Amino acid sequence: MSVNIQLSYNQKTVPLQFGKSTFLEELYVDFQIEKTAQYERWQIMLHPKEGVTVDRLVIEQPLSYQNSDRIFCNGFQSWSESREYPPDGQIPPLRSIARRHLQYYGDTYLRHIKRGKGHLHSWTYTYRRRGMQLDFFGSLNEHTAFTLFQHDTQTQMLRIEPELEQLQLEHSFPILDLCFIKGHEQQVFDQYFALLPISPPSAPKLSGWTSWYNYYTDISEEIILDNARAFAEREAPIDVIQIDDGYQTAVGDWLDIKPSFPNGMGTVANEIHQLGYKAGLWIAPFVCAQNSNIFKTKSAWLLKDSKGHPLRVGYTPLWKGWFYALNFYHPEVQEYLTGIFYRIFHKWGFDLAKLDFLYAACIAPPKNKTRGQVMHDVMTFLRQQAEDRWLLGCGVPLGSAFGQVDYCRIGADIHLRWEHQLLKWLRNRERVSTLLSLRSTLGRWQLNGRAFHNDPDVILLRSDNLHLSSQQQYTILLVNVLLGNLVFTSDHIRGYSAEQWAEFQQIFHWQSAEVSRVLPLHDDLYQIEFQHGGTRWLAAINLNGRAIQFPLGNHHLPLEAYESMVVRRP
Repeated sequence: MSVNIQLSYNQKTVPLQFGKSTFLEELYVDFQIEKTAQYERWQIMLHPKEGVTVDRLVIEQPLSYQNSDRIFCNGFQSWSESREYPPDGQIPPLRSIARRHLQYYGDTYLRHIKRGKGHLHSWTYTYRRRGMQLDFFGSLNEHTAFTLFQHDTQTQMLRIEPELEQLQLEHSFPILDLCFIKGHEQQVFDQYFALLPISPPSAPKLSGWTSWYNYYTDISEEIILDNARAFAEREAPIDVIQIDDGYQTAVGDWLDIKPSFPNGMGTVANEIHQLGYKAGLWIAPFVCAQNSNIFKTKSAWLLKDSKGHPLRVGYTPLWKGWFYALNFYHPEVQEYLTGIFYRIFHKWGFDLAKLDFLYAACIAPPKNKTRGQVMHDVMTFLRQQAEDRWLLGCGVPLGSAFGQVDYCRIGADIHLRWEHQLLKWLRNRERVSTLLSLRSTLGRWQLNGRAFHNDPDVILLRSDNLHLSSQQQYTILLVNVLLGNLVFTSDHIRGYSAEQWAEFQQIFHWQSAEVSRVLPLHDDLYQIEFQHGGTRWLAAINLNGRAIQFPLGNHHLPLEAYESMVVRRP
């Protein structure tokens, strides 16, 4: 079977010849192929002779699938579940009852995605694992358009297309830049990131404390500093104290500070510095809640739906209902945010900004831009605002964050329980879920130290305000420390027992481990292979709610439900 390519523009569809440039009446299509011993690269450039509307470019690449193969599906943004699936698997669609509230968190609202058994889709990159070999397909340019990979295992076809949606073009446009790499996992990802025009992160690995997973929005100056002092009293070698959501009166009104911070944010940051730690601050720069002054007084700043109404991009009771997206291209929005970041970094003195809900900025792009272009412009703007301060991205399409942030969340928020049963029933792939968080951390581990430093979310070891067993707590710790370069907790460590404190210190023990491979086995069972202290180790990870026998050389290692264990490699 040959590669089939079709371009749809100006309400017509034309075939393109593989590797051949094509002259059309309204535009010229330049198709270049580069082949080396390490990779193959396809680049397609559109040169319109006049204004055209491009709706779709689809490449159909024959690809065989065997029952033993595994297909990696990278979710749309940070929180989207990302893992390997069997060829007959499926990505469950969001239930219709939840679409009004949750569709914009992921890709439910986007066209051209086939769902159901044997239909698996991935964003930015994907691979087929066959034994120890990967057949890897990756985008080298998410700046101009997000790239969607759709595996149809029933027809043995991989469909590749940039996400466009009636893009109006009047200038040359690099519509697609793909690479195809075969080899072992580390070799493949080393080659992919060598081709990408980014450098590895230069920021250090970090550990620290964040307020969210204990206090949520109910925070105060006293709570923040009391927790910071607890770490200082124990001389804990963490790096950052981060203030999360809840310091502001409403989401969007970032300079209106709650009375619970009577001395102001600059004073709190300075107190954190005096204790010997860096200070971090959470902000969701492109959303505002319905109770915010911005929403009430700045209607022109908001993204609008097709009827001209402010676009509802999500719903959460913690923010008292609906929240809305800001229009990045409105000059007053950029001016407002420039002032906010100047205050955060230069006046208040924070060293790190956690940037959350970033996906909202690209939901409704202007007609002459793709969502990928919007997201690239947004990330470039944010990087410029931060200068040399650290940025932690969250809720962001990952390809847009490559090389733009120092740290990035690569999974869902963990839950105070193993699973959020209602959101699971709704089939929300971006849900708060400890299980989903760990699956994505294990699935996206290769990005760590290449695209940015992975933030796998927090570890929790406390006994109060938590519904995780000791086995679940240790599994979270082990996976996050081995596969993340930013490891936070939200525990108040004064409440730790001697055993909990000893377990917490394993963060610093395993932080220098060098992971060589993460192997998904079956039924949420994983094997992490790594070196530490000159010794080869293996972490057996059981995410199941039942006891299992973990295969270990010529024998089996018994693991309880949710239990994980580190042993010497046989």
